[in-house]
Amino acid sequence: MTLEHKDEERILILAPRGRDAQVIEQVLTRSGTRCTVCADYAALWQQLDLAAAALIVEEALHGVDLEPLAGKLAQQASWSDFPFVFLMSPTDGKMSTGVNTTIQALGNVILLERPINAETLRTAAASALRARRRQYQARSDLHERMRLNATLESRIAERTAELAQANDRLMQEMAERERAQIALVQTQKMEALGHLTSGISHDFNNLLSIIQGNADLVDLIAGDERIKRMANTIRKAAEQGAKLTGQLLAFSRAQPLDLKIFDLNKALEGIQDLLASSLGSGIQVRLMPTAGLPPVKADPHQIELAVLNLAINAKDAMRDIGTVIIGTGMKPATEGLVPGRDYAVISVTDTGEGINPEIIAKVFDPFFTTKPHGKGTGLGLSQVYGIAQQSGGTAKIRSEVGVGTTVEIWLPLAAPEDTVDPAPRSNVNSRHEGNRICIMVVEDDPRVRQFMVESLEILGYQVAHAEDAQVALDSIESMKPDLLITDFLMPSMTGAELVRHARRIYPDLPVIIATGYADLQAITAVIDPDVVLRKPFQLQDLSYKVQQALIKAGISTALADSD
Repeated sequence: MTLEHKDEERILILAPRGRDAQVIEQVLTRSGTRCTVCADYAALWQQLDLAAAALIVEEALHGVDLEPLAGKLAQQASWSDFPFVFLMSPTDGKMSTGVNTTIQALGNVILLERPINAETLRTAAASALRARRRQYQARSDLHERMRLNATLESRIAERTAELAQANDRLMQEMAERERAQIALVQTQKMEALGHLTSGISHDFNNLLSIIQGNADLVDLIAGDERIKRMANTIRKAAEQGAKLTGQLLAFSRAQPLDLKIFDLNKALEGIQDLLASSLGSGIQVRLMPTAGLPPVKADPHQIELAVLNLAINAKDAMRDIGTVIIGTGMKPATEGLVPGRDYAVISVTDTGEGINPEIIAKVFDPFFTTKPHGKGTGLGLSQVYGIAQQSGGTAKIRSEVGVGTTVEIWLPLAAPEDTVDPAPRSNVNSRHEGNRICIMVVEDDPRVRQFMVESLEILGYQVAHAEDAQVALDSIESMKPDLLITDFLMPSMTGAELVRHARRIYPDLPVIIATGYADLQAITAVIDPDVVLRKPFQLQDLSYKVQQALIKAGISTALADSD
C-alpha cells in the first residue's frame, strides 16, 4: 500500500453534540487509529479528500443538504469508494426517510445503532480502514500500471522508430543492391558484346587492311589514271568499313586511341564547316567555347567523330530544323572520375523533342536507338561513351521532354609535363635501295602478311616473314633483323609476349605492333604507344611507322645514299 499523504490514514469524526466526539475519539485512539474531530459538516467536507473514512452520528445530518456530498462521491476516481460509518439514534433503529435515502445514495455505508459498545465501534472503524487501504493499494497498482504502460509505450515508440530506421536502411540496401545488380548485368552484357564485336572487328580489320593496302599498291604502281580512280574508290569504301569497325570497337572499349595533346576549342573550330555541311541549311550551329580552356589529352580524330555523331543525332531529334549549341567548359570531377581533378567538358545541346525518362538510362547501350527502323544502328551514342571512357573521362546526358537534350563529353586535361611531339609524315614514294635494312613481319593471316611483305619490298626494305610467334623467334635468333613488325592477336602467343621473348635474345630490337583490337596496357608495357600501327592501315601509315621506329632506334633510313 502506498499513501500519497499521511492524513489519508485517519478517520474523520462528526458528532457535534455533547461529548460524543471526544468519547469516540478516545475509543478509536486506544486501538491505534488516528482520528480528527470535525466541528461541523463544513469542516468534514473540506477534509474529506484526505481521510480514510468518516464516522458520523445521525443528528449531525439533521437540516443538512447531503446532495452535494453525494455528487462529489459520484465523481470519485475509479479505484475509490469512500467508506462511511453512521451511528443511528436509538429510535427503534430507524432513520428519517429523507436522511435514510440520502445516506443510501452515498454508497459504501456501515450502519450502527446506538448505544454501541467500544469493541463494535473499533471493529467497524477497522473494517472501514481495511476497505480503504485496499482501495489505496488498487490506486497504487493502477498508478504503477499506468507508469509501466507509459514506459512500455515509450519503449514501443523507440523500438518502432528503430525498426523503421532499420527498415529504411534495409530498403536502401535493397535498392542499392538492385542498382548494383543492374549495373553488373549491364557490365556483363557490355563485356559479352565487347568480346563479340572485338573479335569480329579484328577479322574485319584484317580484311580492310588487305583491301585498303592493295588499293594503295595498285595506285602506286599503276600508270593508268582510270585504274588509279578505281583504286581510290576501293580505298574510300574501305575507309567507310574502317569507320564502322571503329564504332564497334569504341562502344566495346577496345579501340586503341591515338592520344595527343591539343586545344579543344581550336579542334571544334576546325570542324565547324564540316558540321554545317553535314547538318544542312535547316540547322544552325552555334559554337560557345570557354576562353582559356587548358589543353586536353585525347584522340582528336575520335573526339571530332564523337561531336559529329552527337550533332547528327541532334539534327534528327529536331527534325532537320533548329539550333545545335556546341560549348566547352571545365568542371570538377564527379562520381566515376578521378577525385580532385578538373575535366574539360564538350556539351552538345539541341532544341528537339527530348528523351523520355524511362529510356534515358539506356541511350548509351550498344544497338539501342529511338530512330525508326533502318534510320540508325544504335552505335552512335555508345561510341561516344566508349571514346570518352577510353580517354579517361566519361559521357553524361540530361534531357527534358519538349525542351531538348544535352550530351556532355568529359575529357582529362593534359598534365603540365605532357608535350606535343609531332613527327613528319614520310613520303611513300621514297624507296631504299641496297636491301640493307631487314624487317621481320609476323602475321598469322596469310593475306595480310603478303600485303605487308609486298608493301615493304616496294618501299625498298629486305623482308623476312613468319606465320606464328615461335617461327619468328627461331628466325630472330639467327638473322637479328633491324625491325620486328608483329600482329598483336595471334593463336599461340600475343604480339606483346613475342616482343618480351624476342628482346631476351635481342635486347635493342625495334618493334612495331599492328593491331585493330588489343589490350593497350599489354602493348604499352613493352613498346612506346607511338609505334603502334592501327589496323586497317594504308601504305602511307606503314611507311611512316617503319621510318619512325627506325629513327628512334638510331638506324638511318637512307643507307643506300651513303654508298
